[in-house]
Amino acid sequence: MNVGNVEITWLGHSGFRITDVLENRVLYIDPYQVGKADPADAILITHSHYDHCSIEDLKKISTPKTVIIAPPDCQSKFQGKIDMRTSVIITPGKSIVMGNIHVEAVPAYNTDKNFHPKANEWVGYIIGINSKRIYHSGDSDAIPEMSKLHKIDVALMAVSGTYVMTAEEAAKAVETFKPKLAIPMHYGAIVGDSNDAEKFKKLSKVPVQILEKE
Repeated sequence: MNVGNVEITWLGHSGFRITDVLENRVLYIDPYQVGKADPADAILITHSHYDHCSIEDLKKISTPKTVIIAPPDCQSKFQGKIDMRTSVIITPGKSIVMGNIHVEAVPAYNTDKNFHPKANEWVGYIIGINSKRIYHSGDSDAIPEMSKLHKIDVALMAVSGTYVMTAEEAAKAVETFKPKLAIPMHYGAIVGDSNDAEKFKKLSKVPVQILEKE
């Protein structure tokens, strides 16, 4: 789908490819079981679990020019194993600017389970590109910090429950910060299915678009 001059492609699970149409720059978030492997200018990893920090998939899309942005505990997983120009350690509250792309890390954690502890400082992301702001929730429950998000054009929201928020919880979460559009994710691979996406769309008070997997 296109939002302004930004193309958003769902790769399945929590993976997305975001393309700056004007500059022809390609950014990935949590690539997992990638099919079409376009070379990445930058890769954003939310946390170190294998379905988000996938070495096999990083190898598919990395080049000597690729920048990888990830929390500290991801570094040992891919350092020395893939081609890349550099890696950047990021934690909640930190940001990085790459030309016309601005990347900010925001908190992502569980509130009532222990799969993604807040103390790990794993992240979601806000990507600013071509005057659009895209939020990726990472593996998170509906947390208080979401209510502080502002001017989000597209929110990529985990909806499958078990390890992350449920469709019901995600629908309540987007109501707190009112993105212009929400897209469900984190289903169809490890846990959850299309019913979770449909439930999210039915319950959400903000517009929802369900993307087809590439």
